[in-house]
Amino acid sequence: MSDATTAVIDHDVLATAEGWARAGRGVALATVVETWGSAPRPVGSHLVIDGEGNFEGSVSGGCVEGAVVGEAIEVIGEGRPRMLEFGVADETAWRVGLSCGGRIRVYVEKVA
Repeated sequence: MSDATTAVIDHDVLATAEGWARAGRGVALATVVETWGSAPRPVGSHLVIDGEGNFEGSVSGGCVEGAVVGEAIEVIGEGRPRMLEFGVADETAWRVGLSCGGRIRVYVEKVA
């Protein structure tokens, strides 16, 4: 995916987050803030999640996104942001499927 394509996708995700929040839905935004080694999505990639588990965008792919969605639903309920890390040295990462040899750090925050 080119940088221009990534920018358009991420802009669309941010517009979705704004639209969902304006519609009164509980919304969280997950953002890739750091990567090490092989990572499926670059820093700055976004995933928007609502309180019912609907989501748009991508921070990694596969089962990692399922784990991020679950954490985001908790962030929406609690209102406190979280920093998540997935990587091959982390037992959780193997369980959620990030076995590409890299690590990612994802910041999840509630959208007001």
